Amino acid sequence: MNTPKYKVPVSVDLPTRQWPSRTLTESPAWCSVDLRDGNQALPNPMTPAQKLEYFQLLCSIGFKQIEAGFPSASQDDFDFFRSLIEDGHIPDDVFIMGLTQCRPHLIERTFEAFKGVKKGIVHAYIASSDLHMKQVFGMSQADTIETAVAATRQIRELADAMPESDIRYEFSPEEFTDTDQSFCLELCQAVYNAWGKATSEKPLILNLPATVERRPPNHYADMIEWFCANFPDRDSVQISLHSHNDQGMAVAATELALMAGADRVEGTLFGHGERTGNVDLVTVVGNLFSRGIGTGLDFSDMENVVETVERLTGMPVYYRQPYAGEYAFTAFSGSHQDAINKGMHRLDQAAEIFGMQWKVPYLHIDPADLGRSFERLIRINSQSGKGGIAWVLEQDYGIQVPKAMQPQLREEVQAYSEEVSRELSAEEVHAIFQKKFVEPDGPYQLTGYWPRPDDKDPTFIHGEVKVVINGQEKTAVADGNGPISAFVNAMNELVDIDFSVDDYHEQAVGKGADAQALAYVPLKLKDNGVVFGVGSDSNIDQAAVRAVIAGLNRIASK
Repeated sequence: MNTPKYKVPVSVDLPTRQWPSRTLTESPAWCSVDLRDGNQALPNPMTPAQKLEYFQLLCSIGFKQIEAGFPSASQDDFDFFRSLIEDGHIPDDVFIMGLTQCRPHLIERTFEAFKGVKKGIVHAYIASSDLHMKQVFGMSQADTIETAVAATRQIRELADAMPESDIRYEFSPEEFTDTDQSFCLELCQAVYNAWGKATSEKPLILNLPATVERRPPNHYADMIEWFCANFPDRDSVQISLHSHNDQGMAVAATELALMAGADRVEGTLFGHGERTGNVDLVTVVGNLFSRGIGTGLDFSDMENVVETVERLTGMPVYYRQPYAGEYAFTAFSGSHQDAINKGMHRLDQAAEIFGMQWKVPYLHIDPADLGRSFERLIRINSQSGKGGIAWVLEQDYGIQVPKAMQPQLREEVQAYSEEVSRELSAEEVHAIFQKKFVEPDGPYQLTGYWPRPDDKDPTFIHGEVKVVINGQEKTAVADGNGPISAFVNAMNELVDIDFSVDDYHEQAVGKGADAQALAYVPLKLKDNGVVFGVGSDSNIDQAAVRAVIAGLNRIASK
């Protein structure tokens, strides 16, 4: 690659910078630009009906500022503005924003679109970088200031002519991060003076965009801190961020610039936007939420948000997208699965140790807060561990596989996953459990077992067993100090496998009259090997003897 055509961006001279030691504790104001910046970058822009549904989604999430389009740029955008206002779609506490260039006829058209609005933001922008001024528009710095000031005065006059509406003003020096800092400060101060009447209650919004990401995130933060420190009327302006993701660092740039003093963030859901996109608001909001900062936005039904955005835009959400992707809270790795499984079972202990309600390995946020279900936390493939497989069975089917049995279950699941070369569903894992441990193929079939307590010592059991072995029915009678002991002694008379049973695990699945007992029985062999079988029945003793038969069939099949 020919690197000499590029150079390292010059850093900002800010020896007094404070932002690296600051901690975010409050949420910024949020402005969605999905319907303008996001929509214009879609291969197939949304129809008016789709834009309305998207607008309603944004309102339901809690956005109070929504850029609804560029009403002077197209009839569709103009008509959409009018329909939002005339048909009463805008909640009383929501500002709709419209973008315009600093051109008189476009500003006039923008205000025509805003007629009758309760709350509106007119967003004017002008290119302020040398690259744009010289290479694109052939303008000088003085020309740019003059144009911006004239546009601002026109917007002020038209806004004053609409006293029934709360009209705010946003100004953007396009390509702020590629603009000379001193000139940008002079330009914004001139715009502020031309607007007049800005107060802390009704501030002028100065949107300082990283229109194209050409710098590392710390440079953006330095520029924002420098601007905030040097703008003379800081209390009467709201410093807004608008980061693009050309170098993949828009989220980092936004968070560092918030630490540097910015008050507001513009972006899109999932980062839809020109080229590599805008900053992803879902990620920024999720990050702040995960640090205990209330954001005012509600993503508790994330799956619905994802489905709606994908359907309306035709753009899929990446399956590993933070907070929203299908795999965002899943683990395939065996060690990760085991750690999540243990962490979920020890949440109460974690709260005592760490002093917070949520502290789980590999999960920095509770997926339930986003409407995600725990059943999907662990996904199963050939790399999955025994703990993860057990977790899936427990979450989806209430089956609590004992730890000693888990390696054998993993062996069966891994073999099948390698055979089919793909991820397995929970249903497939359950089917493997049933086929390999509960109902394995083999030569032994239980016809019946009748344990009877001794007349003198009810703890001593006489057992009668009837089984079919390789198609032939056989009967045996034996005694033991319990129902299972008597059954094992009887079976040892009928089979040529030398085995014993000491302890076994049992559980109830379901409730009431429909409850079933599950018995997990380890068959200890003469060579010290152990093979597990699982039995199910409404009677725990019958479940255990069925587990013994299942274990014998597993031994025979191997």
